[in-house]
Amino acid sequence: MSKSDEVYKYIDSKLEYLKNNRDTGKGRRIMANLRRGVGKQPGELPELWGIIFEGISDNMLQKNQVSYEEWSIYTALTLYALHQQGCENNMNQKKISIGHAVARLIKNDDDESRILKRLHLVVTAVSLEDMAYHLRGIIQLLKQAEIPLDYAKFAKELYWFHDEEIAQNIKLQWGRDFWMERNKANKKD
Repeated sequence: MSKSDEVYKYIDSKLEYLKNNRDTGKGRRIMANLRRGVGKQPGELPELWGIIFEGISDNMLQKNQVSYEEWSIYTALTLYALHQQGCENNMNQKKISIGHAVARLIKNDDDESRILKRLHLVVTAVSLEDMAYHLRGIIQLLKQAEIPLDYAKFAKELYWFHDEEIAQNIKLQWGRDFWMERNKANKKD
């Protein structure tokens, strides 16, 4: 199994755990802790070590630095917790990419320009930290509109951002997904 597939499988199991425990005290504590982790570095908050590392395979870790797997897992889980806060429906839904989700935010022409600028900031970010910062703003908009995202797929895509060629393909796919979703919406109007 590839590392990106391991990330997908790992996140998928964590999301299932969080969904199944969302109404328990422990589940609410974990989600609150994950929200506090948004914008921070993996490992910075000890209260997140359990949800991030429990059950992770050794080959997803690196000595003395954060692995790409850890970064993508951490980013996806913390943004999911932010997205899920206050939403009754599960904000993790299969087959909805960032491109699809962001396009669904658009209600009029003014929205299109404003929202597209936010997506551009994400795909032109110069570092993983910068990207995570801009993703936070998009996730907050998705949360307000209660538009879900496929977080396991998202984590897998984030993992690949360490490889410039694959990252370019992912960005291109997000753009395609955005415009395909816009085309569908425009046909309905």
